Amino acid sequence: MPNPKRRHSQQRGAKRRTHYKAEKVTLSKDSTTGETHVRHRAHVSEGKLYYKGKVVSEKA
Repeated sequence: MPNPKRRHSQQRGAKRRTHYKAEKVTLSKDSTTGETHVRHRAHVSEGKLYYKGKVVSEKA
């Protein structure tokens, strides 16, 4: 496996990492339960697991 011949500077690593940013999560309101939840994720409401407004599982 190839290895670097010389040490990379801290600045070089920092330049590479500047593009990794935290993104704000998108929230949605469920049409069935009215709860807010993270988009494209299943959520629990009153002991039932919901996804896209439909019950996926009775026990969560």
